[in-house]
Amino acid sequence: MRHKIFIAFLSLLTATSTLDMAKAQSLPYKNKNLPIEERVEDLLNRMTVDEKIAQIRHIHSSKIFNGQELDMKKLTDWAGNTSWGFVEGFPLTGDNCAKSMYLIQKYMVEKTRLGIPIFTVAESLHGAVHDGATIYPQNIALGSTFNPELARKKTQMISDDLHSMGFRQVLSPCIDVVRDLRWGRVEESYGEDPYLCGLFGIEEVSGYLENGISPMLKHYGPHGNPLSGLNLASVECGLRDLHEIYLKPFEMVVKNTGILAVMSTYNSWNHIPNSASHYLLTDILRDEWGFKGYVYSDWGAIEMLKTLHFTARNSSEAAIQAISAGLDAEASSKCYPFLKGLIEKGQFDEKILDTAVRRVLFAKFAMGLFEDPYGKTFKNRKRHSPESVKLAKTIADESTVLLKNENQLLPLDTKSLKSIAIIGPNADQVQFGDYTWSRNNKDGVTPLQGIKNRVNKNTAIHYAKGCSLTSLDTSGIAEAVEAAKNSEVAVIFGGSASAALARDYKSSTCGEGFDLNDLNLTGAQSQLIREVYRTGTPVILVLVTGKPFVIEWEKNNLPAILVQWYAGEQAGNSIADILFGKVVPSGRLTFSFPRSTGHLPVYYNYLPSDRGFYKNPGSYDSPGRDYVFSAPSALYSFGYGLSYTSFVYKNLSTDKDKYELNDTIHATVEVKNTGKYTGKEVVQLYVRDKASTYVTPVKQLRDFKKIELAPDETRTIQLQVPISDLYLVDEKNQRFVEAGEFILEVGQASNNICLLYTSPSPRD
Repeated sequence: MRHKIFIAFLSLLTATSTLDMAKAQSLPYKNKNLPIEERVEDLLNRMTVDEKIAQIRHIHSSKIFNGQELDMKKLTDWAGNTSWGFVEGFPLTGDNCAKSMYLIQKYMVEKTRLGIPIFTVAESLHGAVHDGATIYPQNIALGSTFNPELARKKTQMISDDLHSMGFRQVLSPCIDVVRDLRWGRVEESYGEDPYLCGLFGIEEVSGYLENGISPMLKHYGPHGNPLSGLNLASVECGLRDLHEIYLKPFEMVVKNTGILAVMSTYNSWNHIPNSASHYLLTDILRDEWGFKGYVYSDWGAIEMLKTLHFTARNSSEAAIQAISAGLDAEASSKCYPFLKGLIEKGQFDEKILDTAVRRVLFAKFAMGLFEDPYGKTFKNRKRHSPESVKLAKTIADESTVLLKNENQLLPLDTKSLKSIAIIGPNADQVQFGDYTWSRNNKDGVTPLQGIKNRVNKNTAIHYAKGCSLTSLDTSGIAEAVEAAKNSEVAVIFGGSASAALARDYKSSTCGEGFDLNDLNLTGAQSQLIREVYRTGTPVILVLVTGKPFVIEWEKNNLPAILVQWYAGEQAGNSIADILFGKVVPSGRLTFSFPRSTGHLPVYYNYLPSDRGFYKNPGSYDSPGRDYVFSAPSALYSFGYGLSYTSFVYKNLSTDKDKYELNDTIHATVEVKNTGKYTGKEVVQLYVRDKASTYVTPVKQLRDFKKIELAPDETRTIQLQVPISDLYLVDEKNQRFVEAGEFILEVGQASNNICLLYTSPSPRD
């Protein structure tokens, strides 16, 4: 009898479970045919306060992993019956990510009350930060290609790596406009120009979204000009600079893509922390630009409202300030759990919490997590494919900038070269840049390896490190000098080094939190370069770096200089191909080089009054004004870069003489390759207001095209500028376009204009 009763009870339980499952599947929020807004509201109305708060919080790997292994008991204890918003696994290998992210998602979908999928999160500034992923050139290199199409291709490829590891959300791209070169995070930016940063941001975001990955714009708020160049420091600027420089790329991306996530910055503007700024996070981002996604805090940024900015006395106040301003999701800190008690005491309106949760849920529905939580749509994506390695090499090739090439020393002839000295702290060391998973030579190609791969077998290679990047020890310089004396040419690889995220931070001179008070080459590098130069052997300097350095002596004395921004895992092969002429350099500077640290700032789009009034720059032999002993100009300006070939510009014209407000200027120019190599040229269009109500920059980049021309080939290039982009901003942040004349400048760099055209625009 008991047996029969047990069976009957079991049958009843099974039937009930089946009914519950069927009921669950019929719930409106699980119905993919309903509008997302309806699904969000249905789900939100079913959630407890605890479940709501969990949706706007982040599970960190340290809480649920034992080293590389997921601890299911820890996960169960941490999450219980409640699904969370986000989870990361930064220190994990790619293989362990693939295994663990699936298990975590399975728990959230199948073991929690409402079965809300979790956003699995990775960093991916220039490749996923997990072992085995392709390491691409850093953002500063990508920008220097002046080829935004490569940005989209890069994120399309990165998406393959991410899907192979179980990720659906990335904390990138970084689109900060950087104006202080002392800051360690220069390398994370595309450049000093807001228009260029915006274009590259649009392409990167589009590449991710097209491939099932939700990108996150960072860092929202004025960020790239921190006081004294120190990380997390405030940015001091007016309303016009805020919108026309620092926020401009974000506006471009938000208005031209379906971006669903934005990360706020740590620092402050106008004495208000950006993470608690209603003006930035709500008035501008949402009300003015129409952003529909969620804002995510940088690591611990909400807690910093009480520990760094002191606008909050405790974690409860910090939580209220941030979420009320429009910061929806909290990473790392533990302030948002206090919201429950505040709601229960009637000290906080639950509707504000609902708004934040609603935005996170909207993004999860929009990204298809409810229909495909395990990423089955993307299950066949391969990690570190041959195609991705090829693309990394292409970006490296197009990003290296040739700064000087006296008497056409480059390219070197592999057939006739009998000996070469390879010298410097970065000669036999990979430098991938910050936000990567390795600093190990086995995971990339060093310059020394690349050169060995390319030179004739009869060419003698003399290697000497010479010095380190940080130490003042000069004991190794003598060996480097001897190597140079025994060689036909010496190539010195100097520059900087950056950390590897969550793995290795030692001996870094660049990257997040590694700011410099002085932009002269660090350690004994300058002495190494000068002593090798004194041997009389021709010296080629290659800066392998994440930021510009002061190299005025080097420019005045060395015959050839290249800058290879952190160029990814194929850096060594790329620089070898450039040195020996297999690849013609085509990179252009997106950051101007200063003559000294005291010359900062040196960005190209300065105001007419900001590079001196007396126009009598001096020297030590002949003191003057506008610096007594120097010139206020940049050493190398934005847009600059040489080639092994040469180009001539002619016949600049526009489609009309007068334009209306809704028109677009279409300009054409002829470009001819007058050299002997097939090469790529970056045709740059700048615009300046001849006269305006408010002071405007001396020029602003408005369009560019990168083209490839064979010797003697001529091509007509079309560039365009919408009249609406020529607006001014008044004291109330209202935009308007003035009638009057605008000067169009087309050339090879911001300070190398080949052709001018003055156009009345728009018409009264």
